[in-house]
Amino acid sequence: MEPDHNPPPSTTFHHHDGGACGACINCGGPTAFPSPPPDPNPNYIPIRAPAVNLPPANNREIIMRTPVPQSQRVVPLTPPYHFQTPVKKIHNQNDIVQFQSSPTCQNFLGFVVLLSESIRSHKLSDPCHESPVVLAIVSVLETLSVYVDEIPLAPQSSRYGNLAYRTWHERMSCDAESFLLQFLPPDLQSATVELVPYFTDSFGNSSRIDYGTGHETNFAAWLYCLARLGVVKEEDYQALVSRVFVKYLDLMRKLQVTYCLEPAGSHGVWGLDDYHFLPFIFGSSQLIDHKYMKPKSIHNKDILENFANEYLYLSCIVFIMKVKKGVFAEHSPMLDDISGVPNWNKVNSGLLKMYKIEVLQKVPIMQHFLFGSIIQWQ
Repeated sequence: MEPDHNPPPSTTFHHHDGGACGACINCGGPTAFPSPPPDPNPNYIPIRAPAVNLPPANNREIIMRTPVPQSQRVVPLTPPYHFQTPVKKIHNQNDIVQFQSSPTCQNFLGFVVLLSESIRSHKLSDPCHESPVVLAIVSVLETLSVYVDEIPLAPQSSRYGNLAYRTWHERMSCDAESFLLQFLPPDLQSATVELVPYFTDSFGNSSRIDYGTGHETNFAAWLYCLARLGVVKEEDYQALVSRVFVKYLDLMRKLQVTYCLEPAGSHGVWGLDDYHFLPFIFGSSQLIDHKYMKPKSIHNKDILENFANEYLYLSCIVFIMKVKKGVFAEHSPMLDDISGVPNWNKVNSGLLKMYKIEVLQKVPIMQHFLFGSIIQWQ
């Protein structure tokens, strides 16, 4: 029998001449065409290892190319003051570009970095300067937590958004000015017209019954306003994280669980967390240069159980595991990927870059941000 010269049906015919200089992309055989020269300006930037769970490549590349945000001392606001009701200014991408290039944005982001640096290598329980203002803010947040206990859930069958949250939010908003007057000095009491909107927007939206990183950014902006006015000072920064922000985070988790707040603009599995971003920044800074705990330690249950009360990053992981069921790598692939980074310093710098790109440069988030005489539109 003669040999069958017909190729299998799946084979694809292609032609290449002799005298090859390169390799055929179909079969690997020689071709007459030389390989293309290397691109002098490659778009590809190597990362530590292939990671299938990262967000789309264009976002990843933008974040990788972004310089690490640097700390910047808060520029004080000097009298005469002209306090005003703050308003929204960001409506489109052009406004975002203008905001990103402004001294306002740079100074606010520099303040966030300062807060991160203030807690570096510190446990939450470490002694720190606790001023009367810090203690007063903590007391306000504790009062708001009591309000949750006093306002029962409304009977309803929907998964998200218990209507009783609106009652809580209205009570908080009505008392907001009196809360602030407890610790503002006499010459700054007129600043409530500008400070109250940042404060009330820090705890979610009462109409949509949701909460997200934009509201969390409002709380950071409110603290930044207090810093610009000199109400809180640099020696207070560690306590702003370990006392004030921790109390704020506890309150928000209580609100999220009790009233089933919907995640505002959640990225789903592509997001860091459904609700928060800043505790991951502060928490990773806490763990920089830790002798034993590495990013991969989030997979160690003993470490989580014993140290979550001292480290914000670990407490975030514990909370996520409590409210989300299933395999961690499936419901939180971004955090799972980050656990493969070699050290906390790289985690912290990467998260700061990500916060700038994924929060402060997103129109859906920043369209609700407010500008007045303290945080100025420039």
